[in-house]
Amino acid sequence: MTVWQCEICGLVYDEAAGMPEHGIAAGTAWAAVPEDWRCPDCGMRKGDFSMVAL
Repeated sequence: MTVWQCEICGLVYDEAAGMPEHGIAAGTAWAAVPEDWRCPDCGMRKGDFSMVAL
């Protein structure tokens, strides 16, 4: 599982944890997150997230 971070506000999406409070179940791969999904903190698009090297 990987971690993705919003380039604008820094919100982190962890594939292992998902975002159940925003309709994305734990274990959901980034590729499976809908293309029209928006950052819940700043509203930026999925394309504005970058993979974080752990």
